[in-house]
Amino acid sequence: MAEEMVYKVVSDGRRLDVLLSEATGLSRSRVAALMEEGLCVSGGKEIRKAGTKPAEGSEILLTVPAPREAVPQAEDIPLEILYEDADLAVVVKPRGMVVHPAAGHPDGTLVNALLARLDSLGGIGGELRPGIVHRLDKETSGLMLVAKNDETQEALSRMLKDREIEKHYRALAEGKFKEPEGEIDAAIDRSKKDRKKMAVDPEGRPAVTRWKVIAEGNGCTLLDVHILTGRTHQIRVHLKSIGHPVCGDELYGNGKGIKVPCLMLHAYSLDFEHPRTHEKMAFRAPLPEDFLKGLKGNGIVL
Repeated sequence: MAEEMVYKVVSDGRRLDVLLSEATGLSRSRVAALMEEGLCVSGGKEIRKAGTKPAEGSEILLTVPAPREAVPQAEDIPLEILYEDADLAVVVKPRGMVVHPAAGHPDGTLVNALLARLDSLGGIGGELRPGIVHRLDKETSGLMLVAKNDETQEALSRMLKDREIEKHYRALAEGKFKEPEGEIDAAIDRSKKDRKKMAVDPEGRPAVTRWKVIAEGNGCTLLDVHILTGRTHQIRVHLKSIGHPVCGDELYGNGKGIKVPCLMLHAYSLDFEHPRTHEKMAFRAPLPEDFLKGLKGNGIVL
């Protein structure tokens, strides 16, 4: 059985994710994930940011945990699969479903459903998240890409990082917008006041969100939201930061009384080039019934 590994490297002044990737043979995204977990240490201090460039000659230790046993079990959970081939699948995650097993959610997750529905799915990166390339919050519905092998997982992760996968959401935001469209370019990090939340923070990771007004309702606005980065809670944090939180957002909302049946955020479209065949792929997930009900109740009928 594989054991925990500790890698020791000496800084040459480059970004740590690059240096450690070369030293360990792991992808930069995997190295970055390990760093975020506090497993990279220099001088007795944790280094969590992948782009850190320690002084030349500094000694860095990276701990790579032993792969965990494949705990997730296949479960016969209904799941809409829009596309599947030998490399990847495109699925529609329903609202209320957690993406992967974690504390408090050992089963009933998207991963459990995928293990039962897809014809082959291997564990990626030693984690309990087979095939998961990107995430959606539990209460966010919509399209997700799933990799079915390590090569595709690496390719899709790189494409996400290089902004080669175009993702658009539909969001109902509180209030009216003065302009028809705009861009929010503000770094995001975990909130220093509440560790359950993320927040705009100049010291955080870069995050860019573009929005465009689709329709106006009673004290609210339906937006097309295009994210150029994929930070945790990005859309919810960015819209909150400009005074227009997503309707129904119990974590970031301001409780102004706009009544909706759910978090009004839906991953609507995915456009990308297939990493192996280079075919242009385009997928759309119609708005679910609870989202449409929330729109109609606030004066928007599409």
